[in-house]
Amino acid sequence: MTKKERFEFVLDYFASNRAGAETELHYESPYQLLVAVILSAQCTDKRVNQITPGFFEKFPGATALAEAPQEEVYNCIKSCSYPNSKSRNLIGMARGLLNDFGGKVPSEVDELVRLPGVGRKTANVIASVVYGKPALAVDTHVFRVSARIGLTTNAKNPAQAEKQLIRYIPGHQISIAHHWLILHGRYICQARRPKCDICPLTKACRYYVRTYSKGS
Repeated sequence: MTKKERFEFVLDYFASNRAGAETELHYESPYQLLVAVILSAQCTDKRVNQITPGFFEKFPGATALAEAPQEEVYNCIKSCSYPNSKSRNLIGMARGLLNDFGGKVPSEVDELVRLPGVGRKTANVIASVVYGKPALAVDTHVFRVSARIGLTTNAKNPAQAEKQLIRYIPGHQISIAHHWLILHGRYICQARRPKCDICPLTKACRYYVRTYSKGS
């Protein structure tokens, strides 16, 4: 199977069976999603969704967050990973929104990454989910799944994986492909024990062929 055929098989499956895939983070505004994505770094969406209702009640917008003492922000998010750095970044992000963008979450990746705590992955999530731009965020799930299936080859970091993926994914599918790959990695192609016995993509998966076709 060529790489082009592998992409077509995988994308056709997801388009037919996961057409409504979307983020599992709960949010009601661009500001809320930005906060949630920053919190989600090396933390589960489930945990983030437990934290954010109380957080947004206390800090409903960038102004309230920008003026908050770090200790107060820390106390709201201390059950997630790296609360010290995330509390600093959240306050810095809010101040950046107010000072540089008039309090509005920008739509361009190059502008988003200027905010504290916002790397390219987070910026791509906001650009694609909020503004519908053809941006593909490569997190640990996307990086792992893409390499296992064979959608990427020898990608050493998320930036290289992103470049390889968008070369073959049609523009209108780039945004949703992010969710397809994340959800597949979260529930099927898990890090320690991939559930190959129930995976619908084994026909196109290089990992499956290498692992289970030996001696067959």
